[in-house]
Amino acid sequence: MTDEEIRSDMLYHATVSIAKSMLEKRLITEEEYAIIDTNLLKKYRPYLGTLLSENT
Repeated sequence: MTDEEIRSDMLYHATVSIAKSMLEKRLITEEEYAIIDTNLLKKYRPYLGTLLSENT
């Protein structure tokens, strides 16, 4: 993995973690979480993110 791929993975996982926290606190719906996750996958294109995403 390149440094950029590692950085993208870290940013994806950090931001999706925030979204999961918001989902657990019922600040967003499952549908909103799915949209957020999809958008984050498009934005960061993480190397491992597509394997770990719940919305692929």
